[in-house]
Amino acid sequence: MRQSGSARVLFALLQLIFCWQLQGAMSQAMPLLLLTSAVFWILLMPCWLRFKWALRGNDFAGYLTGMIVILPTWVAMSVLYAVTPWLLLAAMALVWVADISAYFSGRAFGRHKLAPAISPGKTWEGVAGAVVGVLIYGGMVWVLSPLALHMNFSAVMLGALLIGLTAISVIGDLFESLLKRQAGIKDSSQLLPGHGGVLDRIDSLTSTLPLVALIVYWTRT
Repeated sequence: MRQSGSARVLFALLQLIFCWQLQGAMSQAMPLLLLTSAVFWILLMPCWLRFKWALRGNDFAGYLTGMIVILPTWVAMSVLYAVTPWLLLAAMALVWVADISAYFSGRAFGRHKLAPAISPGKTWEGVAGAVVGVLIYGGMVWVLSPLALHMNFSAVMLGALLIGLTAISVIGDLFESLLKRQAGIKDSSQLLPGHGGVLDRIDSLTSTLPLVALIVYWTRT
């Protein structure tokens, strides 16, 4: 949105206040925020990427988008941590495995571009590698970890969920790439030099963690 430094700080503080307030109203706000996030990423985001909608300066839709991206992620982290910190770590590791697998498989076998107008470096072969990596990772967690006690799924359902979560993590990555391209910047910030900024580190987490938390919520209620 190309906001000034003071506007960015103000919005960050507003987000922080909302996160603080949510701590006291987690049980009431959690289902709505997680469901809103699911609708945003599963239904709205494919259209956003397809038509390449752009955020304007000082646009209410832009601030609302920021809320929808950040607040459910905070809620998801709180929910998963409350079940067990290992579940939160396992969900975050799923995204890391997808990113690493996509990078190496894309470098080794990448031929067919996934979304050249948004992120020229991403390929369908990279996505396939991410799916394979996540399935192997999920299978290992299922067989070797006590976290399986928190997941009442069949093997087929677990595989389908892992593939779906991998797709959502890719969508989160593409969304952040689209925003950077539209803003005409290479890095989302300079807080992590050489890493593309903070958003490059959490883009896939913002799309994936709320869905994991929603799945856990549904299976435990």
